[in-house]
Amino acid sequence: MAGDLIVDSEIRVWVFLPIVIITFLVGIVRHYVSMLLASQKKIETQQLKDSQMILRSRILRENARYIPKNAFLIRRQAFNKEEDGYLTQKRPAVTQNMMTDPSMMTDMVKGNLTNVLPMIIIGGWINWMFSGFITTKVPFPLTLRFKSMLQRGIELSHLDASWVSSASWYFLNVFGLRSIYTLVLGENNAADQSRQMQDQMSGAAMAMPQDPKIAFKAEWEALEIVDHQWALADVDNKLFGEEKVKTD
Repeated sequence: MAGDLIVDSEIRVWVFLPIVIITFLVGIVRHYVSMLLASQKKIETQQLKDSQMILRSRILRENARYIPKNAFLIRRQAFNKEEDGYLTQKRPAVTQNMMTDPSMMTDMVKGNLTNVLPMIIIGGWINWMFSGFITTKVPFPLTLRFKSMLQRGIELSHLDASWVSSASWYFLNVFGLRSIYTLVLGENNAADQSRQMQDQMSGAAMAMPQDPKIAFKAEWEALEIVDHQWALADVDNKLFGEEKVKTD
């Protein structure tokens, strides 16, 4: 009976714990190797300046009601003035392409070497070394749809889906040790396999810089239509009126 299955206690010592330790140590090594291979990314001064100015314009729009109207108009003119406003200045079009940038291609290769390759090698070795073992059981019932995910390497149709094979236990550790890595290595670590894969998947989209003309035009339009309503116009009367009521 599948419900009466008893796992040998030796599996905990020779299969369950070794997989956890190996996965953890590989993540630690991957973190320090990634730090050694990491290249210094250059930050364009103009790009940083543009992003900060857009942020200042956005803060001005969101908090305009807390400054007098004259102060708001002066600041808006500095951004939106037709001749020499910061948001209306002409800028060259961005032509940078990730596929033609050697530094970006090098970073992609380094990411594959430090993330994908170790997972394939260690996963294949664990699947060969600990093949066919039942390591643990999840503490809640699961449907048959989870058998293919939790019981890799074991073809038993009558086995309950809650049991976890050695190969599946390795992949659960690969994506489940995030909190341990954060505790040991800090928040921004390179050992977190799931975060590294997400960064690689979104890296192409983030590496393609947007044309600043589009962002500046959108911010110019948003700042131009702001209707200033000073929220502190009658603040003195409100404050002194409340104090007078309390004293009375």
